[in-house]
Amino acid sequence: MRKTFLLICFMVLVSSCKDSAAGDAELQDAGWSVDVSKLPKKTNVNAKALAILKGWQPYNAFEVNFDRLYETEYREDFVLTVEGLVESQKLWESSTYPVQFDIPQVRGRQKVLKTYILKIKGDLEYRQNPETSIKEMIGAFNDLREHFNIVVNSNLPEDLFSDEKN
Repeated sequence: MRKTFLLICFMVLVSSCKDSAAGDAELQDAGWSVDVSKLPKKTNVNAKALAILKGWQPYNAFEVNFDRLYETEYREDFVLTVEGLVESQKLWESSTYPVQFDIPQVRGRQKVLKTYILKIKGDLEYRQNPETSIKEMIGAFNDLREHFNIVVNSNLPEDLFSDEKN
């Protein structure tokens, strides 16, 4: 009776250990399931804004790192791309802005973009699926690029923005 009880306990222990190991493997594989071909595309910037942005080196470095996002195939590549985005975003944030884009609206949109980049970084550290965070970050970057177009095409006088009585 005693040997039978020990045998049953041993069998239960062995079977429970196998299920746990299989569950851990599935959890680790669930961390990367992003199909980069289904990600939203970047918004185009018009010619006036592009002429200004070409001379802004920190922005161009960020954009190069951002374009690498569409070329990643493996999780490790994606982690390196996100780390590159974080570093280039820090340099971009501390750089001198062109006069036309040195406004609170552009800086605010850049902070939103930074928030989504850090959200992706957190998703990757905790091995969560970053697909929704990636789409939100691309949306924030597209909004920033669209705002560049709006600022360049704006026909409103500068006095209107600086006058606090209005």
